[in-house]
Amino acid sequence: MIRKLTPSDPAEYPTSWYAHSAPLLAPYSTLEGEIDTDVCVIGGGYTGLSTALHLRERGYDVVLLEAERIGWGASGRNGGHVGTGQRVDQTRIEEWVGLDTAKALWELSLEAVDRVCGLIDQHDIDCELGVGNLHLAAKPSHAQELQAEKAHLETVYGYEGLTYLSPEQTSALTSARGFHGALLDTGCRHLHPLKYALGLARAAAKMGVKIYEGTRGRPLADGRSGTVKTDRGCVRAKQVVLGCNAYLGKIAPRLAGNIMPINNFVIATEPLPAELLSRINRDNVSMSDTLFVINYWKLSADGRLLFGGGENYSSRFPADIKSFVRPHMLKIYPELRDVKIDFGWGGAVGITLNRLPDFGRVGEHLWYAQGFSGHGVPTATMAGCLLAEAIDGNTSRFDLMTAVPTRRFPGGTLLRWPGLVAGMLFYSLVDKLGR
Repeated sequence: MIRKLTPSDPAEYPTSWYAHSAPLLAPYSTLEGEIDTDVCVIGGGYTGLSTALHLRERGYDVVLLEAERIGWGASGRNGGHVGTGQRVDQTRIEEWVGLDTAKALWELSLEAVDRVCGLIDQHDIDCELGVGNLHLAAKPSHAQELQAEKAHLETVYGYEGLTYLSPEQTSALTSARGFHGALLDTGCRHLHPLKYALGLARAAAKMGVKIYEGTRGRPLADGRSGTVKTDRGCVRAKQVVLGCNAYLGKIAPRLAGNIMPINNFVIATEPLPAELLSRINRDNVSMSDTLFVINYWKLSADGRLLFGGGENYSSRFPADIKSFVRPHMLKIYPELRDVKIDFGWGGAVGITLNRLPDFGRVGEHLWYAQGFSGHGVPTATMAGCLLAEAIDGNTSRFDLMTAVPTRRFPGGTLLRWPGLVAGMLFYSLVDKLGR
C-alpha cells in the first residue's frame, strides 16, 4: 500500500520518489517508561539496523531508537549505489596506511557489497537490486586515471571486475554527453535505498529487535554508562551504539566535530519511453562521473531517471530543488529537456576531511560509526557487522577501521563551515576547468 505523504508533518517521510514508491511500514510506537536491554542502538538507518540485526543473530537483546521514522535520513534518500572500495582511491589509501592495511580495507569493501546482497537474500528484501556501475571520465586526464586505477587494482589487488571502455564503447551504453571514456565495475550493485532500509527493519523486528520511532535517544556523551534518556522514558543498556551520522546533531558534540553534514539533491523524472531508457542507460547500471562534486544516476523500476547532482553547504535546501538539479542532468542528457520532473528532494550526507569513515569507542559503553562520505549503503551496512563483532568481543576488524586516519574539522562544529565552503568552492572550480 502506498500512503499519501505529508512533508510538513515531522513524523512522516520527506517527499521523494523513494517514499512515494516504497510500501511504508506502519509507525512503530514511541518509547514510554523505562526499559532494560543488552544494547541500545540510536539511529534507524543502515548503521543502526545492521548493528541490531547482527547483534540479534548473536543472541543479544537489542532496543533501537529512531527520532523520526526508519530510514528517514540519508538511508532513505540516497542515490542507491552500492560501490566497491572506499570514497578515496586505493593508491591514496596506501600512502596513508600502507599496502597491507589498504588491502585489508579493500577486502572489507568487497565483503560490504556481498553483505548487502546477503542480507537482501537472507531476508527476502524486494529493493530492485541491480548489477554494475559505469564511472565516467569527465576530463581527458580522468580517463588516463581510470585506466591506471584498473591496472593497479588488477595487478596489486587481483580484482577482475573492471572493464575500461573507450569513448566509442561508452557511447554504446549511454547517450551521456561530455565524457572521455569510462570504467565499468561489475562488482558494484544498485538498489532502492528506502526499500532496503525498510526491509532491514522488518527483518530486525521479526528477529526480536524492539524498535521505537519518534524517540530521540540521548546517551552520556563520555560513555561512562549505558543509560540513554528519551523525552518520555529511559533505556538502561550495557552498551550503546550511535548510528546517527549526518543527523548526529548535539547528541555527542565531540564526535560531531569529526564529520560535516552537507546537503545533496536528487530528482526523479516522469516515466520515460522504453526507447529513450535504452538510449540513456542500455544495461540498467548505475552511473557516476569523476568530478569532485559528483553527479550520479540510475533508473527506477518503473522507468524514471533518478539523477543526483549539486550540493550546498548551508542549513537550508534550495527553494526549488527540481530547478537546482535539472541543469546538471541536462548537461549530460540534453535530450531530456522536455521531460517533466516529478520529484525533487534532498538530504544530509556526513563527510570526513579525508572521505574515509570514522569508527570509534568512547569510554566503556559508547560505540559509533559515521562519516561514510556518500558511500554509505555498503559501508554503513558493514559497519553494523563490525560493531556487532566488537561488542561480542572480537574487535580485530573494528580496530582496523578505528586505525584509519581521520581528523577533526578545524574549529570543530563552530568553525568547520567556513573552511568547508572555501574548500568545496575551490574543488567546484577545479571541476569546471579542463584538464
